[in-house]
Amino acid sequence: MSCTEVTDKLKSLAELRELREKLQKEMATRSDSDKPKLIVGMGTCGIAAGARNILKAILEEVEKRKIDVTITQTGCIGMCEKEPLLDVKLPGKERITYGNLKVEDVKRIIVEHVINGKIVEDLVVGRLEEGGI
Repeated sequence: MSCTEVTDKLKSLAELRELREKLQKEMATRSDSDKPKLIVGMGTCGIAAGARNILKAILEEVEKRKIDVTITQTGCIGMCEKEPLLDVKLPGKERITYGNLKVEDVKRIIVEHVINGKIVEDLVVGRLEEGGI
């Protein structure tokens, strides 16, 4: 549904506010999920370093193992020399950034970290603890 279609159907400011609240709740539900989240750096630096192949390998591995995860993309975060980057955020755990990845690293990260909860220390380039750095 386009913005024009939505605004044509809204008859009052109260309806608009109601719609906004509904959409905000839906977005919060998606972002506060109990599912593991995989975030692939897809800025131009990441793409040039091979991020598309990393994303493809992630999608294939997740499908093959039938695991329920959220896969998203992000732009450049300023660690261009460490691309391609993959962040893994397990529910209730710190966010781990893996870098300088090769396609063959994806399976290892999925199996060891996403499935078994063990961080692949030799591929870690950053950590983001809940509530800060």
